[in-house]
Amino acid sequence: MKKIFLSIIISMPVALLAQTKIDRTHAPKPGPAPIIKVGEPATFTLANGLKVFVVQNTKLPRVSATLTIDRESIVEGDKAGLTSLAGELFRRGTTNMNKATLDEEIDYLGATINASARSVDAFSLKNNFPKVFGLMADIALRPSFPADELEKIRKQELSGLAQNKEDANAIATNVVNKLVYGKDHPYGEVETEETVKRVTVEDVKNYYNTYWKPNIAYLIFVGDITVDEAKKLTETAFAGWQKGNVPSPVFASPAPPAKTYIAIVDRPSSVQSVINLVTPVQLKPGAPDLIPGSVMNSLLGNGSSGRLYKNLREKYGFTYGAYSRLSSDRIIGNFKASSSVRNEKTDSAIGQFLVEFNRIRSEEVSSEDVAQTKNEMSGSFARSLESPATIATFALNIARYNLPKDYYQNYLKNLATVDNAAVKAMADKYVLPGNMHIVIVGNAKQIAKGLEKYGEVKYYDVYGNEKALPSEKKMDASVTADAIMKKAIEAEGGQIAIDAIKDVAMKGTANVMGQNLDFAVTYVLPNGYLQNLTMGGMSLSKQLAKGGVYAVSQQGADQALKDDEKEELDEQTALFPEPYYQKKGYTMAVKGIESLDGKDAYNIEMKSPKGRVFNLYYDIASGLRVKEVRIQESPAGKIILQLTNSEFKTFNGVKLPVKQTLDTGQFKINIEIADTKLNQGLKLDDLK
Repeated sequence: MKKIFLSIIISMPVALLAQTKIDRTHAPKPGPAPIIKVGEPATFTLANGLKVFVVQNTKLPRVSATLTIDRESIVEGDKAGLTSLAGELFRRGTTNMNKATLDEEIDYLGATINASARSVDAFSLKNNFPKVFGLMADIALRPSFPADELEKIRKQELSGLAQNKEDANAIATNVVNKLVYGKDHPYGEVETEETVKRVTVEDVKNYYNTYWKPNIAYLIFVGDITVDEAKKLTETAFAGWQKGNVPSPVFASPAPPAKTYIAIVDRPSSVQSVINLVTPVQLKPGAPDLIPGSVMNSLLGNGSSGRLYKNLREKYGFTYGAYSRLSSDRIIGNFKASSSVRNEKTDSAIGQFLVEFNRIRSEEVSSEDVAQTKNEMSGSFARSLESPATIATFALNIARYNLPKDYYQNYLKNLATVDNAAVKAMADKYVLPGNMHIVIVGNAKQIAKGLEKYGEVKYYDVYGNEKALPSEKKMDASVTADAIMKKAIEAEGGQIAIDAIKDVAMKGTANVMGQNLDFAVTYVLPNGYLQNLTMGGMSLSKQLAKGGVYAVSQQGADQALKDDEKEELDEQTALFPEPYYQKKGYTMAVKGIESLDGKDAYNIEMKSPKGRVFNLYYDIASGLRVKEVRIQESPAGKIILQLTNSEFKTFNGVKLPVKQTLDTGQFKINIEIADTKLNQGLKLDDLK
């Protein structure tokens, strides 16, 4: 019976179409906004002011709890980094147990507990949750702030800051924040090694005692838990938490710049520019402009369907992606568009950003495009309601931002009213091409020319402090590519020592996004090479060149090679490539001097017999090859690969790199060699 019923339902549209003439020259008119019931969590408030929300969901026997401190932003001044260090320290021990014991308890219960400067959250199976919640409350109410753990956290933070100095995106974030909000605004502070070193345990304790108060806190339960169970747990753990007065500072509101200008951070080692175009805007959470503003931004730059993406990536191929975002905030919001583009396309890319900004302001968007965007947003909103956590988030937002209780209930209705006139009005109000901070992190020598047509060009350091125009380093006219190659050969050990090396086997690790893989590379000179990246004994990537025979595989699948790829593999067989390049007739041209990690290096542009172009960088002081930059084609477009040699060691009289970083533009692979063996008598047949 059920099968027959389904067949009837499926066949009905076909029968109706046969009887009804449909006008396909016009898109159907949108129907009324669907009515979606947004669930409301159960709520209660303790006498100390702690507000609690409970979203019960019994589909799975698990529960999560999140305690959020809803404090205002604070200025950390000469101790910028205080709150991030404090957040890490909360999880490092309580007055009842040290970190090791706490970790052991959490692991035993199969739970997860995280802490930050504004929150503590816990997650576990239902049966273990009461004990887990007790541990979470212990962290929130009785942190011990151990001094030795603060020093461990500080060391990690300093290491991260050192890496950020060489990370173009991290540099861009610092400079954007400093210029857009100002150094005295909480959003404009830049964390440095000096500010982190000033933070003490007493500073962390003072922060905690000042801001961790129940009367500005929210506790959310989600999962297989009843209101009564949640209330009992909360009262037992948090009823004794004392409320108090919390500072509520007021900050000057950053204004857009009077005129658009260009802020360049010179990073000579960059082969692509990180571009951010930013304007601060007055847009509070829940403001009437937020929904139509979101429609406008979705059309402009929210994902692969946005105009920016279609222009800069699909039309011109400047980048992997270009996006924009209109953000609301209690203090100050912003409009920001961003992308990473090849150095030589920086000028053109900025021009196309501004073309799209002006187009969405001057041309009315079609009703069809607006309708499609609203449909996508409606679908996304509806799908979000499938998660119980969404209901909790909505309730928290209503409480924190004093929104109307039916704000989310009316979201689709309000979204449906947005038309093309509203989209243009939002673009006129929030997309201000004449009043923008355009911040670019890249090689100033290669990108600066022509940018002055967009506004005054200024230069800044990695912390957002204005500085003088970088002077171009002069190179002695007598310096030639052959001379640089000759010095490199001598630095590597000299031709006699190089010729004495017959085979090399190196093993170590390759760290990719926190995951350690096994790395091995073997050379059987002059024309044997095998590189293998494995995990748990399984090969993830393998490259083999053996006397004119080539094999490349990814996760066991063989890859077909083009002639230029075979040429590049032949280059890899040369453990010391300088003699190889000279012997094979590569064209070499010295392009200038550039700074790499504070040291000057010669930049040599190489052109292979098959026409491939890449760049090699040689440290002027040591003569060693410290960096390679190559461009490879992929289905997604051109990929810029940067291989940096950061440490060398001497074996049998020759210097070999033992620490390398491969930057793919999207992630980095840090390679560290732990074992090196030379002249073991290996043969080509040993490469398998």
